Amino acid sequence: MGAVQAVPSPDNFLPQRVETAVTGPAVQGGEGRIYFTSGNNDAVFNVYSITGQLIKVVRVSAEQRVSVEFPKGFYIVRCGNQWSRKVVVR
Repeated sequence: MGAVQAVPSPDNFLPQRVETAVTGPAVQGGEGRIYFTSGNNDAVFNVYSITGQLIKVVRVSAEQRVSVEFPKGFYIVRCGNQWSRKVVVR
């Protein structure tokens, strides 16, 4: 049989701080709002209705977070030519 190793109890663990660096633009839906994060560079977000109509253009400076009010519904947010995301506003 192999040797048995002692497993330290959770009291012996020191909490580790994990820092996440914002590198790219991001978007998130919320309660009556859409949150836009620019990342390390300025970002331009185009917000479209579910039918494809451009509703709003949001410009966000580097390392900033902006929230904009929107009616409840589904939206498509496009960030430049990088990506598109579906967003729900509750």
